[in-house]
Amino acid sequence: MGIFDKLTGTQRPADGVVPASAKTLRTALLGLNRPDLPYVIRDGTPEDADLVAEWRLAEPTWQHFFVQSQLSRAIRIRMRLDHERHELRALQEAWEIGRVGNPARLEVTSQYTRGPSRTVSTRRSIQRADDGDLEATETFRFDSSDLVDPLRNTVLRSGWVWRGVVFGSL
Repeated sequence: MGIFDKLTGTQRPADGVVPASAKTLRTALLGLNRPDLPYVIRDGTPEDADLVAEWRLAEPTWQHFFVQSQLSRAIRIRMRLDHERHELRALQEAWEIGRVGNPARLEVTSQYTRGPSRTVSTRRSIQRADDGDLEATETFRFDSSDLVDPLRNTVLRSGWVWRGVVFGSL
């Protein structure tokens, strides 16, 4: 792995893994969708991509979850399948988000970044332990790797390269 690969988050499958067809990989990625997960993987044609994975920020059933999470960044991953090279080019985009109104709703601000990044939001409560000492207990955890890792792992298990895109087009 070269230094540029490290900067872009590019990873290669294990040696000897035979690349699956593009159709099989696409089906496997779409198969990661579940209604109980805070993200969705969908057709990316409107965003000039083959697939898009993003947080379900706009879905009413997930609004309360994201408002309560103290999440500060919205993430979207646009993906393009390179059939010849058996590479999935992944462009991770992020926007700062804030809470507005009452009841609170999420709103995207103008700050935009692209390239691999990780966002972790946690909430802890302080309470007394049985021995009387104070202890912090994690009551909530939200990690952007919960979106990226299943995608990347599926791509690698399918024998494809996960190629992070920072510069240029998808």
